[in-house]
Amino acid sequence: MFSSVLIANRGEIARRVIRTARRMGIKAIAVYSDADQSLPYVHEADEAVYIGESAPAQSYLDSVLLIDVARKAGAAAVHPGYGFLAESAGFAQAVINAGLTWIGPDPSAIEQMGDKIRARNLMAAAGVPVAPGSAAPVADAEAAVEEASRIGYPVMVKAAAGGGGIGMSAAFDDDALRSAFDTARSRAERFFGSPEILLERYVPHARHVEVQILGLPDGRVIALGERDCSVQRRHQKVAEETPSPGVSASLRSRMLSAAVLAGEAVGYRGAGTVECLVDTETGDFMFLEMNTRLQVEHPVTEMVTGIDLVEQQFRIADGAAVSFAAESVSARGHAVELRVYAEDPRRFLPRPGRITRWQEPSGAGIRVDAGYVAGNTVTPYYDPLLAKLVVHGADRDESLARARVAVAGFGIDGPQTNLPFHAELLDCAEFVSGCYDTSLIARLRP
Repeated sequence: MFSSVLIANRGEIARRVIRTARRMGIKAIAVYSDADQSLPYVHEADEAVYIGESAPAQSYLDSVLLIDVARKAGAAAVHPGYGFLAESAGFAQAVINAGLTWIGPDPSAIEQMGDKIRARNLMAAAGVPVAPGSAAPVADAEAAVEEASRIGYPVMVKAAAGGGGIGMSAAFDDDALRSAFDTARSRAERFFGSPEILLERYVPHARHVEVQILGLPDGRVIALGERDCSVQRRHQKVAEETPSPGVSASLRSRMLSAAVLAGEAVGYRGAGTVECLVDTETGDFMFLEMNTRLQVEHPVTEMVTGIDLVEQQFRIADGAAVSFAAESVSARGHAVELRVYAEDPRRFLPRPGRITRWQEPSGAGIRVDAGYVAGNTVTPYYDPLLAKLVVHGADRDESLARARVAVAGFGIDGPQTNLPFHAELLDCAEFVSGCYDTSLIARLRP
């Protein structure tokens, strides 16, 4: 096993990777910007290196700088976390070219899955179900209207190179599509450096369900169960759970098999996620995208399987066997993750500020992956995720009951947080029933 790792990220995920690295005896090297110098991960790392200004372009997105820091610090490997450069094929290849171990899939897999159109076509060829949609970038608004007439309304307009729901919107007629197309293209170029747009059939009543996969050093791809990520605001996840209460045993089996096919189609190695939409009216599922990295919501899978996914990333990147019997993975109980943000709990707008009190809940089945403590300041430079509250129980009822107690016991003063929203969600009859879809928050916040 490599002896040291540079974590090319910040906050909660950097702290999470440090925890496993130190348990395994691997030296953890952190990087930090002006805004992050007082955060816990900086002090918990074995070594921390200042990398520049608070703006991501001058720090966490500077791949040349990060590789230079890794070399000078004597790092043998690089873990990208999620976000920033985690799904940059160019950064992955640069790490490899520098003679360092890249803790992630091969750059070719990142590149193939990073383009949604290319990914759709590849998955369809591999036998993975995909929604009706465009097989090539849509040239302009009028071409989009013509394509929509073939696909059938409503359609979803997406950035081909994008993620995080940025610029994504549904259109139900030609006029709405023209407007959505221009907006999506503008945002795609601004945020992702590519104006390419694709259209897909929009499923009005859908669940967002993803499958955790691991590509092993011996070439096999295995699935570690599914996560339901349907609680979303502005196409961005807020809460996740496993197993999905909306997935039958038969559907689960088909989805896991399709996810394995998806991983095999690109020779996948390491931890990845195959995201799908499930049509609640027909019971059909379809490929959405593949995230070629560790997901924010990976802890719920860890809670039900007992598998440390970061440890497996380290092992697979080093060519070693995983630490569990890949042929007999079983899930125990139910887990829920609630993302705690510094944001207005009604409109979900960021609310940065200094944290004057931080009191984490504790008890049976409760895990908190946090990026902050009292005295830290949440700045406007980065995503306002404060922590992930993860709760495990023997079944869904117990995990939700424990989650209610944990939310009530999570004390944060200073910036506004969305903890009041989570309290409301956990008492929402639709969520508690398990019969919800991606428009749940829209109904709670009309």
